Amino acid sequence: MNIEHIKGRLAFLQEAEKLKSVLRRAHTSTGRTESTAEHTWRLCLMAMTFEDELAGMDMLKILKMCLVHDLGEAIHGDIPAVVKGEHPDKSEQEKADLLYLTRSLDEPHRASILALWQEYEDATSLEAKAVKALDKLETILQHNQGINPPDFDYEFNLSYGQKHTSADPLFSLMRSILDEGTRQRIAQRGDSNPT
Repeated sequence: MNIEHIKGRLAFLQEAEKLKSVLRRAHTSTGRTESTAEHTWRLCLMAMTFEDELAGMDMLKILKMCLVHDLGEAIHGDIPAVVKGEHPDKSEQEKADLLYLTRSLDEPHRASILALWQEYEDATSLEAKAVKALDKLETILQHNQGINPPDFDYEFNLSYGQKHTSADPLFSLMRSILDEGTRQRIAQRGDSNPT
C-alpha cells in the first residue's frame, strides 16, 4: 500500500465529484435537468442491459469507457451536441480537462483513463464504437422520456449520432425504435400547439 497513491486517488475522486453538478440539456421524466453523472450512470446500465447482444466484446472495458467518456466535463461542463458545431475544439478541451482532472493519480492509473478516453474519442475498437453508439442512444432515450421545455428541439434526435448508430444491426434497430418515440413526441407537441 502506497499512501501517496491512495491520497492521490482520493483527491481524484473528490475532483470527479463535480460531474454530479454538471447539467446537460436533457431533462428527466420529472422535468429536472439531468446531470452528466446521471447520463453516465444510465449509459453504464444500458451497456450492462444489452451485454448479451455485445458478444465477443470486453464488457469490463465497455463499462470503464462508459465511465470515462464524459469525465473531463467535471472541469468546464457539458457542451450540448446541438451547439457542438460552435465549439470545434470540444475534443481538445475535454482532453485538457481530463489531463487536469487526473493530475493527482499515479501514472499507471492516469494513463489507463486517458487511453480509454482516447480510444472512445477515436472510436478505434469494437468496444469504443459500441459505447459511442450507446451514448447517442441513451441521449435520445432521455430526450424522448424527459419533461422538456416547450421549445425543445426533438427534430435534432432524428439526425443525432446517425454515423455511430447505423453501422451495427443492434444499434440500428434500437435507433429505429427510439426514432419512432421521437416522432411521437414531435406529433404530441404539434397537437398541443395548434397554429
